[in-house]
Amino acid sequence: MWLHSTWQPRVWEINRMLEADPLVANYPYQFRVLSLENGVATLLTPRSPALPAIQFIPILYPQLAGKDQDDPAMIKAQADLVASQRRAMDLVGALPDVQSVAWTLDLRWLSDHGVQAPANAFDANAGR
Repeated sequence: MWLHSTWQPRVWEINRMLEADPLVANYPYQFRVLSLENGVATLLTPRSPALPAIQFIPILYPQLAGKDQDDPAMIKAQADLVASQRRAMDLVGALPDVQSVAWTLDLRWLSDHGVQAPANAFDANAGR
């Protein structure tokens, strides 16, 4: 079972495609595909309706630490997040073997950066 879940060459190919895209690759968080099953590509994201962006944006942009959510630099950072995430979704969604894109919260990345996700952040479509 474990070997099957980690042995997904198509996922690796798609992630290489994302790494080659300038907008996605240059964003501080690397959006990537976790799995591709039955035409559904599941991508990881640090974003969730239950987790305010202000909690993780300063990890991506340390110069924004302590800024208010309505600070122009914070607003721009959130817009950049949306643009990069949308680009990743559009690239993956345009592939012939992908019928839909789902998002899942990147709990490992958040944890590695000291952010504890609230219990209600486990929505399978987080960040959409």
